Amino acid sequence: MKDRRAVLRSGSRPAVSLHDLAQLVRAPAALSVPGDVLAGAAATGQPLGARTFGVMGSSICLYWAGMALNDYADATIDAVERPERPVPSGRVPRRTALAVAGALTAGGLGLAAVSAGRRGLLGALPLAGAVWAYDLKLKATPAGPAAMASARVLDVLSGALTAGRGRNLGVGTALRRGAVPAALVGAHTYTLTALSRHEISGAPATLPVRTLAASTTTALATALPAVRTALASARAGRHPERPAVAPRAAVPRAAVAAAGALAYLGTYGTAQVRAAREPSGENVRRAVGAGILGLMPLQAALTARGGAPATAAVLGVVHPLARRLARRISPT
Repeated sequence: MKDRRAVLRSGSRPAVSLHDLAQLVRAPAALSVPGDVLAGAAATGQPLGARTFGVMGSSICLYWAGMALNDYADATIDAVERPERPVPSGRVPRRTALAVAGALTAGGLGLAAVSAGRRGLLGALPLAGAVWAYDLKLKATPAGPAAMASARVLDVLSGALTAGRGRNLGVGTALRRGAVPAALVGAHTYTLTALSRHEISGAPATLPVRTLAASTTTALATALPAVRTALASARAGRHPERPAVAPRAAVPRAAVAAAGALAYLGTYGTAQVRAAREPSGENVRRAVGAGILGLMPLQAALTARGGAPATAAVLGVVHPLARRLARRISPT
């Protein structure tokens, strides 16, 4: 039976299938990216808009660029540890991985400029710099987890900067409003990156315990402020003589934020518990995969907390789809 997969050909070089390219860039994992932008945008009070969608597309391009660049930089290591990957297996030439990374970076920067102008580039340029610095220089150093976390932080702040422009917020004000969700996403990413360093050989027994504690703290810090606001609103409603502490919208915000935080712990947290019991390479790898996609319910919780529970609910619906796709193409 003929292989009907679409292919890209370049002269006499072997064909590179779209499926191989999808594996190179870990295509389904990019579904974890738009939520960063949404969480930042929601913090400014304007979660959706044409500019925001443009910045989402830019961030996806830069994420895929980072995945391709990672495989270019790690080709020698992957030949030993992960020979099944597209580059070491020979299905994607190493120079093609670098070309894909460069093209996606250029596309991401261009899309940011077209969709959000200088504000878009103010977020996208440092994000691209962080991606390239991490993959080419910082990944194997002690600064690696912080460098990866900074990329996600910048992704959230890109959403705040872009949406803030629509609400006539100054750059400083937009960044301040996006700081809390950016910090929480960054905390998650730091623990995830620290764990990912042990996907092959397994982790020290205490590492999954520490990352689980950090994840639990992140979930609580995300959901509790929204829950407290909703409870204060309910108490004010029982006492009409008191001024309302918060609008009625506080209740759905709290409900979605709490549901997102619980879903986050139910996916990433459960996988970390398994890794803590038996910190083998396989269990750590599963925890890392759960953490990549488990970011989505955390983003949903942050988006709801920012005042956009309906938008957050959409992220919650997409999460099971991303997990299903991850069974076909690994996010790690």
